[in-house]
Amino acid sequence: MATTAPRLGALVFPGFELLDVFGPLEMFGYVPGLEIQMIGTQSGAIASAQGPRVWADGTLEETGALDILLIPGGRGTRTLVEKQGFVESLTELARRSDLVLSVCTGSGLLARTGLLDGRRATSNKAALDWAATQGPKVQWQPSARWVREGSIVTSSGVAAGIDMALAVIADLMGRDFARRIAHGTEYQWNE
Repeated sequence: MATTAPRLGALVFPGFELLDVFGPLEMFGYVPGLEIQMIGTQSGAIASAQGPRVWADGTLEETGALDILLIPGGRGTRTLVEKQGFVESLTELARRSDLVLSVCTGSGLLARTGLLDGRRATSNKAALDWAATQGPKVQWQPSARWVREGSIVTSSGVAAGIDMALAVIADLMGRDFARRIAHGTEYQWNE
């Protein structure tokens, strides 16, 4: 009987923050057997907030169940929260995912789905007020680097996503494994 490799899907959209995506993916790339794919608001090339484009392998609607869904922040979150079709698609994909991770203002997108209601969460400190308007029923944590609430993990701004990714890897693979990744990448992990 063949088993499928665990899958991580990283969401990309016009104006996503590069390090929100590629910082965590660098860390997750060291997890043996983990398949990583890019999921877009549309298929094809999608420009980041900094300009470089990323190729989306498929859309949210085309993506099946994931082991891990990564939702970045970036300027593009400000327009996506107003797109009901996107929010509905994100809600469905998050529900089909075992673990849902957000970085920076990605928690604003996640808050808009209602899946953070009644849960603790965090976001980029400079954008926490904006994120809070997306989810007034969320228990926002202004000083947290990252917060885990069951199957949802939110992190504060940009580089904090790397710390969160290492914490999730530690939960899945053991703290020593995560520390070896941090050491090998010469990253000072804020545990």
